[in-house]
Formats: sequence, structure tokens, C-alpha cells
Amino acid sequence: MPQIRPITDLRNTNEISEACHSVKEPIFITKNGYGDMVVMSIETYEQIVENQRIDDAIAEAEVEYQAQGVLFDAADTLARLRRKHLG
Repeated sequence: MPQIRPITDLRNTNEISEACHSVKEPIFITKNGYGDMVVMSIETYEQIVENQRIDDAIAEAEVEYQAQGVLFDAADTLARLRRKHLG
């Protein structure tokens, strides 16, 4: 469940930092009862970015498959890539 904290909680930076690292998800900050910003650890941010990169690659592959209708065998493709890049 997401944490929602008032902006005044940002005065205690150590507490916010500990909360960001312990919950491993963004903490939503409100100002006057409305959403204002999101705070998260670098690790959480990097994981979100990596997940988005993977999602984008999958979406691109799905579009390519719909356009071309060609599938490659994973084992064969990985073997070819290993031979090409690892000798």
C-alpha cells in the first residue's frame, strides 16, 4: 500500500530517507491535502526505469511481430549470439 505523507514530514530528512529505503516504493507527498510530489530511493527509481525499459522492449517486439509475423527460436538465437560475441 502506498505511503502518503504531508510535506511537513520532509523536515525530517533522515526519517524520510529511512522510509524510502525500507518500503522500496515511492512515497507520495501532499501539500494542503493534494498530491504534490513523489520521493523514492535511488534503488527504487533505478528499478522503475529498468522495468520501463523492459516493458518498452517487449512492446517494440510485439509491434515488430505483428508487422512481420516472424518468430525466432530462443535457444538457436542465444547460441548464435554466444558464438558471435563470445567466440
